[in-house]
Amino acid sequence: MISANLIIFGATGNLSTKKLFPALFELEKQNLLPPEIKLLGLASQTLTNDEFALIVKNEIVAKTENVKLIDKKLAAFMNRINYLPVNFEEPASFEILKDQELTKKDSLYYFATPPKFFAIISHALDQVGLITPKSKVVVEKPIGENFESSLRVNNALAEVFREQNIYRIDHYLGKETVQNLLALRFANRFIYSQWDRNCIDHVQITVGETLGLGGRWSYYDKIGQLRDMVQNHLMQLLCLVAMEPPASLKYGDIQNEKLKVIRALREITIDEIKNNIVIGQYDRGWINGSPVEGYLQEPDCKNDSSDTETYIAIKTYVDNWRWSGVPFYLRTGKRLREKVTEISIHYKEMPHKIFQSDSNLVNTLKIRLQPNEGIQMSVASKRKGIAEKIIIESQTLNLNFDDFSDGSHLPDAYERLLFDAIHGDPALFVSREEVEASWQWCDQITRSLNENQVKPMIYQAGTWGPATAELLTAKDGRTWFA
Repeated sequence: MISANLIIFGATGNLSTKKLFPALFELEKQNLLPPEIKLLGLASQTLTNDEFALIVKNEIVAKTENVKLIDKKLAAFMNRINYLPVNFEEPASFEILKDQELTKKDSLYYFATPPKFFAIISHALDQVGLITPKSKVVVEKPIGENFESSLRVNNALAEVFREQNIYRIDHYLGKETVQNLLALRFANRFIYSQWDRNCIDHVQITVGETLGLGGRWSYYDKIGQLRDMVQNHLMQLLCLVAMEPPASLKYGDIQNEKLKVIRALREITIDEIKNNIVIGQYDRGWINGSPVEGYLQEPDCKNDSSDTETYIAIKTYVDNWRWSGVPFYLRTGKRLREKVTEISIHYKEMPHKIFQSDSNLVNTLKIRLQPNEGIQMSVASKRKGIAEKIIIESQTLNLNFDDFSDGSHLPDAYERLLFDAIHGDPALFVSREEVEASWQWCDQITRSLNENQVKPMIYQAGTWGPATAELLTAKDGRTWFA
């Protein structure tokens, strides 16, 4: 069912102005936004329609090289937008929505707000009669801060919305490369037939950021990198790598297979934590030739003795038939050397070597989500020449999506996910069971770290994290891919 209206709570925040409205405009440009749909922004700021529309317009124009080419589309898009000031902490202020013609049809609500407002907004909408059996809601992470709080958030949403109408968004799932991972695995026999413990030696997943906290210190210090990134983004990437083929691409089939992976993740016990987990915290250093402050020197730092981790590396296993004995190495951190999100599949060596080579060649398959989306495969190839016998060297087969697109627009993750939510397709969203199971797995890591009193190792900004993280792979005779 296509939604008649999209109502965005938190419309003046960075997520809405820099991501959601520009993504919606891209859908407008491609004639993918339903002609009848109207957009309503809600926030606490007192703005007129024109003032709010100007904020949105300026963000769109700033990302456009030739504004004249989009004049007509931009005008049409601006005509869809309305704005109302609403105090989310005052349910009575929602009464103004009852008088809006815009809200008298089935709507898609987008909660681009902190999770503490999810329950308040949901119940306020219900009290003023704006929830129907067809009403849908999109909610951003984090869904809670641990398993117990995720239950409270999910229960609050379930009191108002039907489960099939709750769209828990992880924007990584909207990336073209992530969807191509499904196509790569399940549409190519030569890939699928070798996607298991018999052929794959290990898997690495890296989500590296060069940025620091950007004014989020107080929030982040209560969360840390495990809960901020591993519980959602890395967990979803791991699931797509390790899941069994779903029966279809319909909602439920993909989610059920991902859930099986999370439930098969090996628990990292108190006794094993020091051999399988490394946490770190960035200190002063250099990023792209410029000096940057350390975590405890950030201008909004409130606790100069904080032990919150800004980096975590994990070695874990998926204990099932397909992946038995195959280690999965996960790492993510802030103020690292590069901004990169990459899945690296390392295959086992050939059982018998008949060719000479200058180095120990191993096939790898890299799925790159950023900065340049694409897929690379390293293969063994004969070195050119006739004077020598056959000598093998590594060559790279590269599928760069920017090159492959022939100049056509490469969709942003939010474009795909907003399009799917508007059209009522939840296949690329996260189920309640996934959220709660992933929290349970992360919570046991948190408990083990706390009970062992594990403190973060200091690493210099602009590096790949603590030196001890290298030992996580080195003790197994492996190295991180970068």
